[in-house]
Amino acid sequence: MFRALSTAATGMEAQQTQIDVIANNLANVNTAGFKKSRADFQDLLYQTMRSAGATSKEGNEIPVGLQVGLGVRPVSTQKMFSTGDLKQTDNPLDLAIEGGGFFQVVQSGGTVAYSRAGAFKTDSQGRMVTSDGFPLEPAINVPPDAVSVSILADGTVSALQAGQTAPVELGQIQLATFANPAGLENQGRSLLLPTQASGQPVVGTPGTLGLGTISQGYLEMSNVKVVEEMIDLIVGQRAYEVNARVIQAADEMLRTSTQGR
Repeated sequence: MFRALSTAATGMEAQQTQIDVIANNLANVNTAGFKKSRADFQDLLYQTMRSAGATSKEGNEIPVGLQVGLGVRPVSTQKMFSTGDLKQTDNPLDLAIEGGGFFQVVQSGGTVAYSRAGAFKTDSQGRMVTSDGFPLEPAINVPPDAVSVSILADGTVSALQAGQTAPVELGQIQLATFANPAGLENQGRSLLLPTQASGQPVVGTPGTLGLGTISQGYLEMSNVKVVEEMIDLIVGQRAYEVNARVIQAADEMLRTSTQGR
């Protein structure tokens, strides 16, 4: 009974983690470029009462062992990098990546971070920046007298300036990819940082090296599916309740056994 109490408690803690992950997914259902997470679990160690293949007292080989599990634990929260739906905004600085890859932005300390969120703006210097003011890498500067900005699928950025008839090329957006995107570290603000598990970034032109292309005037929305998350939420809640009932049943059995002594 004592084993059942602790085992069921690990199940309740695991389901609490599952609910926490689902809550974060649902909270970011309208966050551009957000990628949902999935909680992964492992069973804990087993207490072996009798090993399979051991010899019984009669000299026979035991075909099946006797093991009792000690519960479950969360081992990872994995980002799922499936592509979200594209939303048309008609904003010339809203960009969506169709396919793999990440935008590169430079944080305040000079560290390059990676993001799928493409809601860019211009700052006082004309640089294309994120909502937090982090400039795009490589830097793209839009002239203050630009009448329109055009961004091609391969990342080439051009601007038509007032009084001119031909657009001027401003630069080219480069995307980055990783051998293991799931190994990237979440930083909040829709930013990711590389780790030893993710590998080093491979930078290239959109449409090459397995990188996606860029769509101007669109945003990639969250890949969270509300119906799927609600189903997982119900399953997690029911699993939590069942583990709570196991604790209640074990407690009643323990009380009965102690009262009978």
